[in-house]
Amino acid sequence: MSATFEIRGSVAVITLANPPVNGLGFETRVAFVEALERASADTAVKAIVITGAGKAFSGGADIREFGSPKAIAEPNLLTLILTLEASGKPVVAALHSVCMGGGLELALGCHYRVAAPGTLVALPEVKIGLIPGAGGTQRLPRVLGVENALNMIVSGEPVKSELLAMAPGQTLFQKIIEGDLLAGAVAFANEVADVRPLPLVRNLKVEHPNADAYLQFARNTVGAMSRNFPAPLKCVEAVAASLKMKFDDGMRFERDTFIALMMTPECRALRHAFVAERATTKIADVPADTPLREIRKLAVIGAGTMGGGIAMNFLNAGLPVVLLEAKQEALDRGVATIRKNYEAQVKKGKLKQDKLDARLALLSTTLNYADLGDADMVIEAVFEDLAVKEAVFKQLDAVMKPGAILASNTSTLDVDRIAAFTARPQDVIGTHFFSPANVMKLLEVVRGKATAKDVLATVMALGKKIRKTCVVSGVCDGFIGNRMIEQYARQAGFLLEEGCAPAQVDKAMEKFGMAMGPFRMGDLAGNDVGWYIRKRRYLEKPHMRYSRTADLLCELGRYGQKTGAGWYDYLPGKRDAIPSPLVVEMIEKHRAELGVTPRKIGDDEIVHRLVYSLVNEGAKIIDEGIAMRASDIDMVYLSGYGFPLFRGGPMCYADTVGLYNVVASMKRFAQNPLDDATFWQPAPLLARLAADGKTFS
Repeated sequence: MSATFEIRGSVAVITLANPPVNGLGFETRVAFVEALERASADTAVKAIVITGAGKAFSGGADIREFGSPKAIAEPNLLTLILTLEASGKPVVAALHSVCMGGGLELALGCHYRVAAPGTLVALPEVKIGLIPGAGGTQRLPRVLGVENALNMIVSGEPVKSELLAMAPGQTLFQKIIEGDLLAGAVAFANEVADVRPLPLVRNLKVEHPNADAYLQFARNTVGAMSRNFPAPLKCVEAVAASLKMKFDDGMRFERDTFIALMMTPECRALRHAFVAERATTKIADVPADTPLREIRKLAVIGAGTMGGGIAMNFLNAGLPVVLLEAKQEALDRGVATIRKNYEAQVKKGKLKQDKLDARLALLSTTLNYADLGDADMVIEAVFEDLAVKEAVFKQLDAVMKPGAILASNTSTLDVDRIAAFTARPQDVIGTHFFSPANVMKLLEVVRGKATAKDVLATVMALGKKIRKTCVVSGVCDGFIGNRMIEQYARQAGFLLEEGCAPAQVDKAMEKFGMAMGPFRMGDLAGNDVGWYIRKRRYLEKPHMRYSRTADLLCELGRYGQKTGAGWYDYLPGKRDAIPSPLVVEMIEKHRAELGVTPRKIGDDEIVHRLVYSLVNEGAKIIDEGIAMRASDIDMVYLSGYGFPLFRGGPMCYADTVGLYNVVASMKRFAQNPLDDATFWQPAPLLARLAADGKTFS
């Protein structure tokens, strides 16, 4: 049953019961209307209270119905709200825990609202590229005032009920109830049972002392902050409609705007990302109720930039960490860096001194592997070399207690080979953090062929605890993200040989929406990292073609920001990328040696060659079972590689363009004599989907 009904004296209590957050799905809406009709028909009932079971009043729309006919089937949310408004008996919404989206719009359709302290109230639709679509932009300004309502609607951020109750002149809540919410709501319902006429939010006036000036200020501010996202400015216009139009006209404006936004590529991308992030936790052969191993203490090997950042994640979550290094000086430097990072947060007001002290109190250090023996999980963050990893894991195998999880922070190496260095391969897993590890959201969780299901489930749960977006990858060279970025970098090199400058390529990709182009990214990561991988490739895969430009750059010692020179020049202490005449000269000399006459290359070609190189490799990764689903690849790129959120990730972008069109472009690129024709051979999955008119999603 998705809504329950009970009688308390002369008050009917209707409880939404659709876990986990009482989403307003079709069955819930049907049961809700039936319960309302039952309460209306019962002459002994004088008032009605609506609340939610479990840990929410209602989180709004049921995401499991997104895009299905059930999402708009009658009775829809608008019908529910009209039914509430038409009730001849007072309806009191008793809000607690979470009241968001359609849940708040439902509450605004009630005659009265009471709330428990700490209830998180929000209209978060803007975060999926929409505006509220069931009266939120028209009713919220009537109960909170225009400015408070607009701030909530444009940001989509939750606000605690007691803070909203303090807003001057607010009529969102008639009462904040301490203690037993339901008992208090029933008592309040009895108090107002005979009050007539029944108050309706729609009948309240919307006023602002300087409406035109404020709205123009809002348009200017929101427009400057929401480039590439149409929904925030539409939120402003919908709230403006509440001021300028009659209620019913404003409702029509809101609904028309909502429907128009639903069709935009930005909205599709944001909805895709919303669902994709939640899908990453679903692992086909690992049941949701798999018992987890207890993780009470962590060990981290390596106190460098990566190891220190990894340790900070667990300290932030209140977990003790023991940090191991080979030499005391390296250990001291690592601890000093961790302290410096925390002190910077204190200076910015993001962290209080007592929190800094508490976190550092959880950190201990050692030079001895034997001191790691009582840790429940260990993560190594040592140099990316298989021989080094072998030495580390053999020592861990000797000292770690039975059942401890042994994790490698490798970014490219074979986790199965690393597991084979131990007598407990079932306990070994890859945890690929991204730098800086204490900031970046992505965590690639690499599942070896012997990795136990409970180990995988435990690491995924731990990743959630430290607020990472965890994506499961199978074992291959580079896993998901780095395997794809290698093809992206290869294609960027070919563009240089054909006529582009590094700055031109970067600007085209940044205009597309990438956080930074491939050459700025190379300078940030360190060009020597790619050089190390290419040297390995030349031996392992001599048939693979690379542009020599990146090797020539490294031969000049231009490794990037850390050396003050890479594809760009850098001033001491600054990160501004300054185009380098020396690099341009180097590229031009290389072209001349190849006998290449440079040509003018447009931004569209740059973007499509680079993005489609990601898409094609992504299709291979799905086909090989390295990634479980296309949306997992999108989450890797959205949370770890700066791919624009409004594009939804490379696989989502390919679906938007149309896979037939992607393949047609690839065939065209293959005709370029200076490119690599084999590079543009469509992956079998991509070719099949394009031929069948299907999409990755």
